[in-house]
Amino acid sequence: MSDSDDDVPQLSAATLAALQEFYAESGRTGVEQNTIKNEKFCVGAVEEDWRMSQFWYSEDTATRLAEEVLQQAGEHGRIACISAPSVYQKLKQLESTRSDSLSAVLLEFDRRFEAYGDEFVFYDYNNPLCLPEDLLPQSFDIVIADPPYLSEECLSKVALTVKYLAKGKILLCTGAIMEELAGKLMDLKICSFLPKHNHNLANEFRCYVNYESSLLL
Repeated sequence: MSDSDDDVPQLSAATLAALQEFYAESGRTGVEQNTIKNEKFCVGAVEEDWRMSQFWYSEDTATRLAEEVLQQAGEHGRIACISAPSVYQKLKQLESTRSDSLSAVLLEFDRRFEAYGDEFVFYDYNNPLCLPEDLLPQSFDIVIADPPYLSEECLSKVALTVKYLAKGKILLCTGAIMEELAGKLMDLKICSFLPKHNHNLANEFRCYVNYESSLLL
């Protein structure tokens, strides 16, 4: 057919450019997409603000705690991170290594973390039960909490949130001086695992759980 070339639809220059851009974006798969995601969720992507008593965990500690809650949540489990953004960030990094879907929510006062979309929930420990309607009671397989202040008032209020959300398992990260109160409020036992921060804290920091865990050993 001599006129076959005339029958072939021709793309405009603008359409062709848009199509090339689409293919370029679609080509970001595998390692490249994971790199972009890991940069977004890397510990320290949002800088510490000491005025809000923010002290991010070291990479090793964030990884260890994220692996712990993943294991305890189980397949298709739900995880709530209360004032523990570096653990949430590490969870999102580890998400690509799992075959099942990960459901994690970050409850946090710092609105800079709104960049993480629907998984961010504004949280003020002064109003411990002021939560969205879709955060149902006893709906999380494990709750990890890192109260911003070492005070009886702060821990007592955060404990109300923790007990409201948790089905049972609780992992608390706070100062060693809070051991007695943590046991009284949530029946938690101190762990031998010693969490570390990117910047050393003056107060000794510990983890506490209410279930059998390798962190206790």
